Amino acid sequence: MKKNNYQRQKGQIILIGLVFFAVLILFSAAILRYVSTYLKSESQNIAKVQALQLAEAGIDKAAYELNQNSSYTGESNTVLGNGNFTITVSSIDSTHKRVTSVGTVAFSGGHTATRTAKATLVINNTVISFRYGIQAGNGGFSLDNSSTITGNAFSTGSVIGLNKNYIYGDIVSAGPGGWVYGIHATGNVFAHTIGKSGKSNETSIDKDAYYVAITNTTVTGTSHPGSPDQSPVALPISDAQIQLWENDAAAGNTISTCDGNGNYEISGNTSLGPKKIACNLVIKNVTLTVTGPLWVTGNIEIQTNATVRMDSSLGSQNVAFIADKITDRADSGKISIAQQSNFYGSGSPGSFVFLISQNNSAETGGGTVAITQNQGTAALVSYASHGLITMQQSANVKEATGYKIALSNSANVTYDLGLPSTLFESGPGASWTFAPGSYVIQ
Repeated sequence: MKKNNYQRQKGQIILIGLVFFAVLILFSAAILRYVSTYLKSESQNIAKVQALQLAEAGIDKAAYELNQNSSYTGESNTVLGNGNFTITVSSIDSTHKRVTSVGTVAFSGGHTATRTAKATLVINNTVISFRYGIQAGNGGFSLDNSSTITGNAFSTGSVIGLNKNYIYGDIVSAGPGGWVYGIHATGNVFAHTIGKSGKSNETSIDKDAYYVAITNTTVTGTSHPGSPDQSPVALPISDAQIQLWENDAAAGNTISTCDGNGNYEISGNTSLGPKKIACNLVIKNVTLTVTGPLWVTGNIEIQTNATVRMDSSLGSQNVAFIADKITDRADSGKISIAQQSNFYGSGSPGSFVFLISQNNSAETGGGTVAITQNQGTAALVSYASHGLITMQQSANVKEATGYKIALSNSANVTYDLGLPSTLFESGPGASWTFAPGSYVIQ
């Protein structure tokens, strides 16, 4: 009897042990499944976080690339860390771009996690102010033959008329060396010295005269002897700014296909920019549409019947069109503009063709002309802060600024009120930045 009881107890113990073991196995399997699911979920979560970081890195990369080259349109499957990102850039308008960046990371089991970041980038434009329609630096103005200026003239140097030339407006010749003579001014004149001894009544002023010294001058208005000298005004575009525009142009690659004369001639209507052109540029009887900054490392020749215009997509923005041979600024970097050449903005207010010469012959005492202008339109701005600008025929310009400006023959320069401010799409402060509230994560 006892033996039977012992066997029953033993069987019960074994049964309980088997049940316990089975429960333990089931419990362990459940734990393993939970741990596996947790690890997979955690791995997926980590991958999603990493994918988002890649997507955000792509947005930052797009902003950087656009600030190097505004024509950047994106890139695909760029590897970074343990994943990659793909960027797509589309233009909304001339000042806004939509950027989409998708980050992808692989994790266990051959799975992948993706996250998407989107943002709108807006251009923060460089604003450059031109206070005067026509302005000369230390080289000043000279007028010969029957040439005239219609509008106010500002100079850090002297203003000289060789044939009692007319300036229909006010004249400022700034600083202690400021000197005006040989001019008939229909407005006011401000200069340290007015007139020149030895010639009777060679200077005439229809309104008031402000000066320290005056000789042989007729003043119809009121004379103000002992007036303080006017302060010199720096020319509006710095060399550092121009260098940045050259960098922007070079970022769009370089054209080096010069002919035997060292020229790159545009043979048909074309759009160009941003580009660096490693030779002279000749534009003849064609239309050049400027879509980005252009840097010519030689001379620019705009011949008869040539047309230069800003692309319509630029809106009210402008881009620089520069002639600058850094290794030979005394004899190169010249711009010549023939008669019957045409210049047009983008079609929006505030858009002009900006021709910039870095020739420095005039500043260093030489006689090379930086910009020779025989004709222009109200959409043209000529700029040569170290060089000489000559105007030999009737010229209607939006603005002209040079180290020295010389008018001859029957040149009658009429400018269109100057440029209180103008926008450029690149340069210091002109960067692509995130539009507020545009950042979206998916």
